[in-house]
Parts: sequence; structure tokens; C-alpha cells
Amino acid sequence: MSGALDDIVVLDVTRGFAPSMTAAFLGDFGARVIRLEPLGGASQRGGVDEDGARSGTWNHEADLIHRNKQSLALDAATVRGRAVLDDLLARCDVVLTDWPLAELAARGLDYAAACARRPDIVVARVSGFGPKGKDCELPAIDELAAARTGMMPIVQQPGEPPVYTGAGAMHAAVLLAFGVVTALLHRQHSGEGQQVDTSLFAGNMYGASLDLQAFLAIGSGDRLLNPISRLDVSNPMSGSLYASADGRWVTLTMPDTDRWWPDLAEITGLDAGDPRFDTHEKRCDLNRLELIHAFEEAFARESADHWRALFAARGMSADIIERFDYPASDPVARANRYVVELDHPSFGRVKSLGFPIYMSESPARLASLAPCVGQHTLDVLHGLLGYPVETIHELGASGVVA
Repeated sequence: MSGALDDIVVLDVTRGFAPSMTAAFLGDFGARVIRLEPLGGASQRGGVDEDGARSGTWNHEADLIHRNKQSLALDAATVRGRAVLDDLLARCDVVLTDWPLAELAARGLDYAAACARRPDIVVARVSGFGPKGKDCELPAIDELAAARTGMMPIVQQPGEPPVYTGAGAMHAAVLLAFGVVTALLHRQHSGEGQQVDTSLFAGNMYGASLDLQAFLAIGSGDRLLNPISRLDVSNPMSGSLYASADGRWVTLTMPDTDRWWPDLAEITGLDAGDPRFDTHEKRCDLNRLELIHAFEEAFARESADHWRALFAARGMSADIIERFDYPASDPVARANRYVVELDHPSFGRVKSLGFPIYMSESPARLASLAPCVGQHTLDVLHGLLGYPVETIHELGASGVVA
């Protein structure tokens, strides 16, 4: 079965998680992703491979963000290495990077240099704070970008330190992939290449779209974008958390309390006709705190599994907050290939994150695990660029490639 991006060649010049994951996504759908591994400089893998090799453990991060890629080890700082890079740029449709702009220019990987080799090329970059403005050269570090969104201080309970969720990098990865595919579609119709940028700042902002849009629309307020205690939620039946007997948490999502109150009252042992709670206004305003305490006592009497079974039996809008171990064995995650099992050549049968996008006719596929550094140098230089084998051996002997 063919992939949607089978004819696309991508040059991966990345260091951080976000653009590396973008490259993997494109490879999942058929793009030929060539990862540039610099010789004579800092590793593009951030030391992950080396640590894994020393400890003898599975390099799970590399097999996630570098799956479906080929590895070309090249010293592009040399004259001959620069010539190889120029030839490669002429064959690439997309360059993915998160390098600083000055470093890209020095290595001939900036948009102007790439266009000189291929005018319709797409150069896509994850930046820290966008391509314009006074902070365009700041490093692409997700936690620093998240710190500026204003959202970290509202996740925790009041009085506790701000919480960094780490989700912004994945948002940026998906945004960049969308930008690349959109740019390729534009090129198909116009013949034009272009620059694409998404920032970790933007990724973190759009991860909090509903909250930030509300602030932009109505401004600040006592409750808007301020940390809220569990005891201060406006609706005890929506966005509320209650501890069960085994220490796990129940979450309720029932904003229409008139609809759900009879069932919820029955399973928690409350009287649906209790005059303290017999209207929405009483449940969410006048006697809100009393209802919260009543729910706290009720949910603390039984285990989370007990409550989940009751919710499912009645089709109620509620569930249990799971830990990280839940998706690994969730049949829904397996059925949709969100979690996959694969045979690792060194570590046997392992589980890994799979593919978050379903496509009926051109599905994502796992063609290969993360490559060793330089594993595909010969294939790229000979198969893609047409270099004679003798020339490749000469380049290897002179330290230009490995």
C-alpha cells in the first residue's frame, strides 16, 4: 500500500524533540526522511544514543522520534562536505530544522541558500518564539516557552508552585507537520516553495486555546486564568474531581445537572428530591459547597473500578483519571494503533507509541526503527544522488562521510 507522501524527500536537521517528531510523522506516511548526522561536531541526538549504548537499555526515545528515517553522517563544514550537502538540497523537497538562524546560514542550510539549490524547496523550522520580533533568536526550549504563556500558574492548586506539563513540544510538532503539508500543497498548485515556522511559544499557547481565547475576549477576572481549588469549582458535577476509596480520582463532566442529577444522586446514595439540591441553581450556587462535600463522602466509600462500572452501566458522562500505565494495556489504544507492539532486534518484543492519525486509504506504517549513525550514507549518496561507489569510498577515507 502506498503512502500519501511517498514522493517527498525530507532532510532532517534537528536537535530537539518537536521537529524530530515532525520528521517521524512525515516518514510514517511515506516520506523519505534523511537525517543529517554531523561529523566533527555536536551530536544531533542529544547524547541519548550514547547513554543507551552504555547502559544496555532500549533507546525508546530514539525509536519514537527517529523511526522511519535514514541516517547520513556528513562533515558539512569541509569544502567537499558542503558540496555533498548542496547536491542533497537539490534533491530534497523539505528541510526540517530547529537550528539557530545564524548557524543555518553558516552551514548553508538557511532558506536563501536552500533556494539557490532548489527554488521550490520548503524550509520548516521550530523556533522558540517565532521568526519575527526581538526574541526570534532565543533558543527553542519548551519549558521557557511554556513559562511565557501564563498557563503554568493555573494548573496546580492555589498556593502551589506552577506546573510545567511538557505538552507544548508535541503541539509544535503537529503544527509544523501541518504547515509542511500545506506548503507542499501550495507548491503543487503554484510551483513556489516557502519558509514555514511554528514556535514552542505558539505550541504552548494553542495548547491552551480555549482559556487564552476567553481571556482575549473578556479580559481578566477573579476566576478566569487563576488557580482554582477543587472546593471552588462553580459546578460540583462538571470539571470536578473526587477521591475514591483506593486513592484514584473520579472526574465528572455533567454541566447539564438537571439531566444527570437523578442518576448521579441514586448511585451516590443521595436523595434526588433533597430540597438542598433539587434545582440547578441550588446545586451550583446556593448549596454548591454542601454538594461537593456530599460527593466527597460518597465517592470515598467505594473503589474507582466500582464507580467506573456504574458510570458505564448508566451511560453517564464521568470516568476515572488513569495513570501512565493505562494506555499501555487499553484495547482502544491498541485497536487504533495509538500503541503498537514491535519486534526490536536487540530487546525483543516491546511496546511503543504508534500513530495518532487514522487514514483509511494511506495509513501510517512503521517501516524501520531509528537508524544507527551513518547507517544509510551509502544508500543516500549512491541511490539518491547517484555518486559512484568509488567516490563514496574516497569521501569516507578522507573523513567527509561515515
